[in-house]
Amino acid sequence: MPRRSAGSGARGYARTARVNELCREILADELERIDDERVELVTVTHVAVDPDLRHATVAFSRLDRDVAEAGEALAALRPRLQAAIARQARLKRTPELRFVVDDVLARAVRIEDLIREAPPPADA
Repeated sequence: MPRRSAGSGARGYARTARVNELCREILADELERIDDERVELVTVTHVAVDPDLRHATVAFSRLDRDVAEAGEALAALRPRLQAAIARQARLKRTPELRFVVDDVLARAVRIEDLIREAPPPADA
């Protein structure tokens, strides 16, 4: 009978990965409920919770590229977002949230622009 790897649960996921996804879902749902235009079009792309559950890094993006304003709004809304996690997740402690910009979308757009601007290949 094969042994499970250390840290894997019933589904084969590490506990931290399940907590990451749970927090991402809770934050995304809570952001939909907030009536603040600074967080409209904000997408929580990833959450990385420390194994000791003390801190969580929340990566976000915003479609209209005005991420500085969104970052300030998220920092101001941090207590409400942490409270939502505390209410909905059954965790030993609620992680302190830290928000960072996920620039993958912006880099992808930049790469697309470079490809469009590139001269066509010379025929050999």
